[in-house]
Amino acid sequence: MEISFVAPSTTLQKRFLGTGVAVKAGSVQPLHQWGKTSAWGPLVLPSSSRRSQQMRTRSVMTAANERRKGTGAAVNWNAGGNGVNDDGTGILAGAPGGLFTASKPEDRHIVPPVLEGRKLVKIVYVVLESQYQSTLTAAVRKINAKQEHMAVELSGYLLEELRNEANYNAFKRDIADANIFIGSLIFVQELADKVVAAVAPVRDRLDACVVFPSLPPVMKLNKLGAFSMGQLNQTGQSTTSFIGQIMKKRREQQGADFESQMLRLLRTLPKVLKYLPSDKAQDARSFMLSFQYWLGGTVENLENMILMVASKYVQDVQSFQFEVKDPVLFPDAGIWHPVAPKMFEDVTEYIRWYDKEHAPRARLANDAPTIGIVLQRSHLVTKDDCHYVSFIQELEARGAKVIPIFSGALDFSEPVNRFFYALNTAVPLVDVVVSLTGFALVGGPAKQDHPRAVAALKALNRPYICSLPLVFQTFDEWKRSELGLHPIQTALQVSLPELDGAIEPLIYAGRDGLTGRSIPLHDRIHLLASRALKWAQLGRMKNREKKVAVVVFSFPPDKGNVGTAAYLDVFGSIHKVLQAMKLDGYTVGDIPETVDALMERVLHDREAKISSPELNVLYRMPVSEYERLCEYQRSLQEHWGPPPGTLNTDGTNLLVYGAQFGNVAVVVQPSFGYEGDPMRLLFSKSASPHHGFAACYTWLQKIFDANAVIHFGTHGSLEFMPGKQVGMSGDCYPDLLIGGLPNLYYYAANNPSEATIAKRRSYAGIISYLTPPAENAGLYKELKECQSLIREYQELRANESRAAALCAAIVATARQCNLDRDIPNLPVDGFDQLTRQERDQVIGSIYARLMEIEARLLPIGLHTIGKPPTAAEAVATLVNIAGVDRPEKGLKALPRIVAESVDRDIEQLYRSTALDDVELLDRIQRACRNAVERVVSKSVNKDGRIDRVMVSFLSEAIKPTYLVALEESGFPQCSARDLKPLFEYLEVCLEQIIKDNELGSLMQALQGRYIEPGPGGDPIRNPAVVPTGKNIHALDPQSIPTSSAFAEAKVVVERLLEREAAANQGQMPETVSLVLYGTEAIKSFGQSIAQVLWLIGARPVPDASGRVNRVELVSLSELGRPRIDVVVTVSGIFRDLLINQMALMDQAIKMAAEADEPPEMNYVRKHALEQAAEENISVREAATRVFSNASGSYSANVGIAIENGGWTDEQQLQEQYLSRKSFAYDSDRPGAMIPARQRFERALKTVEVTMQNLDSSEISLTDVSNYADGANEKWVAALRGDKRKPRSYIADSTTANVAVRSLDETIRLDSRTKLLNPKWIDGLVNSGYEGVRELSKRLRNTMAFSVTSDAVDNWVYENANQTFFVDEAMRKKLMDSNPNSFRSMVTTMLEAHGRGYWETSEENIERLRDLYREIEDRIEGVDF
Repeated sequence: MEISFVAPSTTLQKRFLGTGVAVKAGSVQPLHQWGKTSAWGPLVLPSSSRRSQQMRTRSVMTAANERRKGTGAAVNWNAGGNGVNDDGTGILAGAPGGLFTASKPEDRHIVPPVLEGRKLVKIVYVVLESQYQSTLTAAVRKINAKQEHMAVELSGYLLEELRNEANYNAFKRDIADANIFIGSLIFVQELADKVVAAVAPVRDRLDACVVFPSLPPVMKLNKLGAFSMGQLNQTGQSTTSFIGQIMKKRREQQGADFESQMLRLLRTLPKVLKYLPSDKAQDARSFMLSFQYWLGGTVENLENMILMVASKYVQDVQSFQFEVKDPVLFPDAGIWHPVAPKMFEDVTEYIRWYDKEHAPRARLANDAPTIGIVLQRSHLVTKDDCHYVSFIQELEARGAKVIPIFSGALDFSEPVNRFFYALNTAVPLVDVVVSLTGFALVGGPAKQDHPRAVAALKALNRPYICSLPLVFQTFDEWKRSELGLHPIQTALQVSLPELDGAIEPLIYAGRDGLTGRSIPLHDRIHLLASRALKWAQLGRMKNREKKVAVVVFSFPPDKGNVGTAAYLDVFGSIHKVLQAMKLDGYTVGDIPETVDALMERVLHDREAKISSPELNVLYRMPVSEYERLCEYQRSLQEHWGPPPGTLNTDGTNLLVYGAQFGNVAVVVQPSFGYEGDPMRLLFSKSASPHHGFAACYTWLQKIFDANAVIHFGTHGSLEFMPGKQVGMSGDCYPDLLIGGLPNLYYYAANNPSEATIAKRRSYAGIISYLTPPAENAGLYKELKECQSLIREYQELRANESRAAALCAAIVATARQCNLDRDIPNLPVDGFDQLTRQERDQVIGSIYARLMEIEARLLPIGLHTIGKPPTAAEAVATLVNIAGVDRPEKGLKALPRIVAESVDRDIEQLYRSTALDDVELLDRIQRACRNAVERVVSKSVNKDGRIDRVMVSFLSEAIKPTYLVALEESGFPQCSARDLKPLFEYLEVCLEQIIKDNELGSLMQALQGRYIEPGPGGDPIRNPAVVPTGKNIHALDPQSIPTSSAFAEAKVVVERLLEREAAANQGQMPETVSLVLYGTEAIKSFGQSIAQVLWLIGARPVPDASGRVNRVELVSLSELGRPRIDVVVTVSGIFRDLLINQMALMDQAIKMAAEADEPPEMNYVRKHALEQAAEENISVREAATRVFSNASGSYSANVGIAIENGGWTDEQQLQEQYLSRKSFAYDSDRPGAMIPARQRFERALKTVEVTMQNLDSSEISLTDVSNYADGANEKWVAALRGDKRKPRSYIADSTTANVAVRSLDETIRLDSRTKLLNPKWIDGLVNSGYEGVRELSKRLRNTMAFSVTSDAVDNWVYENANQTFFVDEAMRKKLMDSNPNSFRSMVTTMLEAHGRGYWETSEENIERLRDLYREIEDRIEGVDF
């Protein structure tokens, strides 16, 4: 498509292009020749031409150059590097700025050439963003050029530059002899503290201090004569208190709209105050006028602001007369277009101009898609808008219309509501919304109002893309950085918009290091426009015409693993989706009638049971076609050689596996490709995708021509491909692979961290699905027999002879169940010599263990998209929700209420092993379940499921059902006052659980509609996770750890230290190694982070906005014990999402190391001093304790190697762990992951205890490979001089009864409740193909703990052998359902024996070998 732009005047022509040239079909013409054909002449831009894209971008850059001529700022498009070389760590070595930034404050320093007797006024400013830099510079140069009595020396700092000590010292020197200080948008707490620390001591000496919206401590620096911000909150009759009352009243009335109301107030108050005689009134007016000038942002406005403030408050120039003009005001909100004659404040007027004047000249069709664009007014008024112009130009060049709105306030929801609808209607004018601000829709970088934002976006119901310009980095710095986007900008401009439901955080503009001006990045703008138009296309196409790809995963790469996804019945769910699409009018061909038939089409055989050398081949791509269509294939050859390579190929063609159903293709995503290659697993950084992977995504986009792709389940490989952590460039593989394709991703609701990675790195719109509700594990076989004996004992314990015999039988049965490994000092004989109290204690300890096993929560079976829960599933979920105290809602846990009714404390009961207490706890838990079952039963439909709440929990007029149920269970005195709000809450939770929107959200998204956001996490801990079908997000990264998480962490730490002291003759450990995961930290609101802090003896300190950006040490007297040293390894996902929390931990460790305390009371300092002396480094450097992968790399790959058998010996795995996890985080160089293997190993040598966390019943140690991947017990032992393996613990906060168990105990508990539990096994086996795959995975993950920690008892392998391989009926079920996965199970057992982890009889090994041969024959199709 070709398009022409025509401007009505030469002025606008220069404003838009400013180049003096026109671009037509790739040629360059002088503007005067081009203009002969019309008022502006045609600008012909073939959107498909890369040359034309480059020309367009160059023209826009030249336009920016033209604007700069009026600013007096020099232009250097290549600025940013400043001759500094990248040291490979992701930051610039020796960079004089803060993180990354090589921009220099000296570039902003303006000194008048000559004073000639004029008074010199020194002004210092600090701003968050750089758009004011050029206009302030130009304003000062104008003053210096034309004012007779005054000249200005200007020193400017970007907020981030103050991290650098040299810059900060220069700032303090500048402010010490300044006349005026100006600050704006200072919202980063640690840097705000530095600003206050520098300015506050000299505030009274300054002639004026003017601060615009910033954190409260910075705002309090304001001073203009008698005016200060503090006076706005004073009571009394003063003018300023009157203003304060107005502001307070408006805030109370308008809520988040306060900023908009403030702008209106700014327009009126100065006029009112002008006629009030008091000095305070005039000073308040000066502040209001200053704010107006600042918001105006033009050179003239800033010039007049400086003149006004100086003439009124700088003593040396007060006697002179200056011509000060009133502020030139711009609309608070409106519509802006680069070739429009004005800013519009009425959407009808804009549409009239656009459709009648601009669209015809631009050759835009009447029915063209319309993109709503959200802009910052400050960029418009400061004329730093070339990145905006470039994006608008790109869209219109492709035939799209635009409505670019702006706001001068921090609430963009108001202009969204005003300008994106036809006047006085609810009819949206736009197909997609693209925010170019990077900020949250309401609140910007300050205090956000996400509910208000979501309400506006939900009503509009259009996809919401929030892209961002670089703020703290220049273009070159970002391009070279492995980390990608600056962590502070990630927190402010990626994490916060995600809470609004924003998707696709593309970086579309860079920053010129010298001038601070924005630079449009042409390839990013091209991609952003492509993606926006693809979303618009989804909203406009007829469903029958849409092509949709469904991508399923196969990991580990094995035929029996096709359709891998956490707790999801993938093929059953795809079948449901295909049926829903058919009802919605999509062309889906003949949908297989059954799930089995669907699977057969994809796998090319029935559940992988018969001979099939490969999966169904959907497309064979010749190498020549691949080389022509895949633009980046040459970059893959470094790792994989020339195509076709060895993966996903028949030797001639590249193969795309899957099956097609009409316009829907079900495609099997290729594997990473390096799973079985031990040398590649050793790499610190990951390799590229292989040719087969690239061919698959090339086929999706360029041959199948998909309109959208659905990645199905948690999780695939795309989002973990190499590239920047956040803020992809065009060289990052996730960006290259997904291209312009709208990406929808079904993700488990309990995994917000990895969902966020998918959202940021593969531009996914997330749609959450519910994991299977957790049920109690129950008891079986000897465990159940043991329970029966205990109940018999309870009835007969008064009978001495009978009780002794029963006690002996109970202990013997407990030993048969291997419970003696968990219960110390069980008697062997002499039961008749025990007193009744001693017998009760023995029986109570066994009973407590049985209850722990029976009550253990475990998900049963797999979830199917769009299937409502059964009554049993609903009850299990509500019982678990009711078991948690929620003080923030004023709700007591149901077990606590019941315990209090008999004057007992539930916490004491949880920890007691006294027989009477254990029995009482058992009765309480059964009563709670009975009460919930009774109220839920009234809403069960004829299919045994719940699709709506039919009868309210509280509907009974006489006595609620739950009270009756509790009375019948023996607890008649329960507090009705406490129970009523709890059951009201449970009713609301049930309504949310059954509100299935998993299919509905997908159908809406495929229509080009907004996906409502919501938190991810554990629905038990946070029921706001349901209903599912949401675009889940993580937390505000600056909100954790919360105070409640810190309180819980203190309990865990104290129990850990108690447990370790008991095991180590009362001695405290000197060093604890902890592994932190992103998902766990988010779901627990930062509990693991708080554990690290409390071990050190530190606590988080929230700022005035409630954000946690600071820590402080608690005194040793308050702590009451030594400070424990830590070695913290965080997952790659934690590193990506929670880098601010890494800074908190690192700061706390450094503070402890530098504290002037005795080393015997501060092990952090003790070890840092020793290491500093050994390495001849500072104590601060020696206190390096926070480690992770290199930027863009994930996992130690130990788990992957074990999963795939791709390892030779444990030494290789140790090397993988040490080489991949030894990149240090340093808060003094935030964001850099620095190679630091020597320090990592040195720190690990002192480790005596290791700990990991379990935070949710849905995921336990052996459900995923992560826990074994992070386990380092053997690797630490190999490094220690004494070769002693550290004791390892698991902190289990999956229930209200927080427990700290040894790793061995936890593996045993996990094995009893899952791997060996018939209830759990049956749930998976009944799910067929996918269930057997899950069994195989857990068996392999169990063996992994033998590899890393020697934590698996021999009886676990023996019982697994008996359960799965000796039992003939079970063997047949597993073989028939999924022979490939069953073969993997057999392989795991043989490997465990071969590597020395399992001792067993030769008979068992021969049986397994025979089984392996039998399965191989079955898979190869040999008849029996």
